[in-house]
Amino acid sequence: MPSRSVAPPPLTEPVEDYLKAIYELETRAGAAATSDVAQALNVAPASVTGMIRRLAAQGFVDHEPYRGVQLTPLGRSAALRTIRRHRILETYLTRVLGYPWDKVHDEAERLEHAASDDLIDRMSAALGHPEADPHGAPIPTADGVVDERTHRTLADLNVGESACMVRVSDKNPSLLRYLAEISLQPGALVTLVAKAPFDGPITLRIGNQEQAVGTGLAAQVHVEPVTGTDASEGATASTRPRPRKK
Repeated sequence: MPSRSVAPPPLTEPVEDYLKAIYELETRAGAAATSDVAQALNVAPASVTGMIRRLAAQGFVDHEPYRGVQLTPLGRSAALRTIRRHRILETYLTRVLGYPWDKVHDEAERLEHAASDDLIDRMSAALGHPEADPHGAPIPTADGVVDERTHRTLADLNVGESACMVRVSDKNPSLLRYLAEISLQPGALVTLVAKAPFDGPITLRIGNQEQAVGTGLAAQVHVEPVTGTDASEGATASTRPRPRKK
């Protein structure tokens, strides 16, 4: 089990939610605009402004007008602790308790604020220290190390190109259920067969089946291109490239 030094003081649920939201926005855009934080948390912009001031006073964020919010090292560490708890909980719920991947997000959202770091470390050890959650998102280590590589999406592939599906957001249950129905989950091997012009649908080969999907959906599914025998042998457990292996 990973060892920890001095346990950080507990944070309130709203603070953890804000830091996690800012981290996710910052990862995508380099900084988090106040309006984007408000949208992510479904709160009024005025409330975000007040909380950002408090977080800045506590040393969790830096905020420059018109340039957005960025986490300090202290804020980043706190955000990654919450993200680690969330993703370990999702993994435990699916692997041990049999939850479908489209139902674990809300459960993990509720539990992540109550679970202790020690409990999360024990869950991680029981799971074999997984590197990614059921949706392919990388799990931060107990020391705050996380794989932050960016990936292409299905929409970026060229006709004839094959890829391994590595990640999709956990926030849209309907999307997750649909992806499960067409066997498009982390580890699945997929080949882009055809791409209609003018943002038309794209046709994928998933295993031995062909499936047309919209470009909006394709842009949400992150992949790693593969070549050679991996692309020709099909999406079997023995030939799938492992996502996010370090």
